[in-house]
Amino acid sequence: MSFNKQPVLENETVILYPLAEQDFEVLYKVASDPEIWEQHPNKDRWQKDVFRNFFDGAMKSEGAFRIVHKATGETIGSTRIYDYHEAEDTVLIGYTFYATAYWGRNINRAVKTMMLDYLFQHVSKVHFHIGANNIRSQIAIGRIGADKIAEQEVAYFGEPSKLNYVYEISRDKWAGLRNSILQ
Repeated sequence: MSFNKQPVLENETVILYPLAEQDFEVLYKVASDPEIWEQHPNKDRWQKDVFRNFFDGAMKSEGAFRIVHKATGETIGSTRIYDYHEAEDTVLIGYTFYATAYWGRNINRAVKTMMLDYLFQHVSKVHFHIGANNIRSQIAIGRIGADKIAEQEVAYFGEPSKLNYVYEISRDKWAGLRNSILQ
């Protein structure tokens, strides 16, 4: 079974649009803030040439999104769906970042809830790659019920491998937690 890795997804807070080449400048405007990348595996992604490589990898993934805040119409970040494994009934979410002005405003919860609701129509488990030093994201993913299941060296597009933690949430666990997480 295959599914669309790049649908338009929308809820009351955000819209996820499939990433397009013409999105580079508006997304780089968000990504050019060094604070975003302090805990990420590549701390230099705020630099335009480094971000260009990241963006090119996103385009090649055919599962990347531009995140737009509905109330303001602003592009506020990006995320990806990737590495679908039909035999294992799993898919990954990762490469997520948000403008610092939207940190602490439940944006990540809104994005991940929408993505999980969509993905659990197609797979039984969703995994997340999170940089080993990205404490902020590790805490955030724990808040939606994902558990750390492994450590893995991840080869980023055009970059050296970096240690990531792999988190997992199952369809059944999500079904039991979803409503309490949204409160």
